[in-house]
Amino acid sequence: MSIQQHAKHITRRPLLAALAGMALAGAMPLAHAQPAAFPSKPITMVVPYPAGGANDMLGRLIGQKMGDALGTATVVDNKPGAGALLGAGIVARAPADGYTLLVGGLATHAASPNLLKADYDPLKDFEPIGMIGSAPIIVITATDSPYKTLKDVVDAARKDPQAIMYGSSGNGSPLHLAGELFLSIAKVNMTHIPYKGGNAHIIDLIGGRVPVIFDTATNSMPLLRGGKVRALAVGSAKRLPDLPDVPTLAELGYPQFEFSAWYALFAPAKTPADVSAKLSAALAKTLKLPEVASKLGELGVSVGNGNANELRSFLPAEYQRVGNLIKTAKIKAD
Repeated sequence: MSIQQHAKHITRRPLLAALAGMALAGAMPLAHAQPAAFPSKPITMVVPYPAGGANDMLGRLIGQKMGDALGTATVVDNKPGAGALLGAGIVARAPADGYTLLVGGLATHAASPNLLKADYDPLKDFEPIGMIGSAPIIVITATDSPYKTLKDVVDAARKDPQAIMYGSSGNGSPLHLAGELFLSIAKVNMTHIPYKGGNAHIIDLIGGRVPVIFDTATNSMPLLRGGKVRALAVGSAKRLPDLPDVPTLAELGYPQFEFSAWYALFAPAKTPADVSAKLSAALAKTLKLPEVASKLGELGVSVGNGNANELRSFLPAEYQRVGNLIKTAKIKAD
């Protein structure tokens, strides 16, 4: 090899090494830019109700089991306020990455947006993940109430509508809507007494100051098991297994009564399709667990199937139906 050829060989090797190094360095940012597989961090489940209630227990149960299915931790964040609009609005504005979910339902996606000024569109600002379940309405009275049947209540209301009152957790609440629906079907009047959330309406029912409440099963089942109240009727299609002696409203002559509180999981709109699919699959898997079905049953909830498409199809009609009820009954916000 000549001196000139040797020199060229020496100078070419560092040059090629340098070029290779530059190419490798240029490829590294591309590798780092690839998103991590979902989920790669904890998921926050926003519950738009205070801690300790049925909605909170439901959210914690579903969150824990979904976390197990997805291989990540879940954190429940209680954001009560404004008829559940506060928590729902937080999720609607959250990054659409699947890490912030809403345990919503009748209030967040039908009742409150029709009654109050929501800062989100319930049909456009969320990605449906799936239906968790539904809870029928149970007509309850105090254990020592003079009203032994629903007919007793209706007959008393026909004689003196001002004397018969029904309580609820507030104007536009599921309890209020259920009460107004029943009155329209039964063609009878009662005086509605709205309470400011909490359990004040239950305390007054037990104390005999309010004769009747059209309650959700999630609220009333623990009271019934504890012997604190008595059930007059259930709004489900069939008698409830835990209340075999309590007739359905259809049995009592009110087959048109179709109303239940429902619970569903939502992500912000524009969440990537693959992320939404993973969340829906995890929810469906969770709802099939025997321990989840058992616990939801204790809360009075009939288990859903977690199907996103079914929830998506259900929402517009439910929003319209509840809106029509609010208008017909002339329900106003507090």
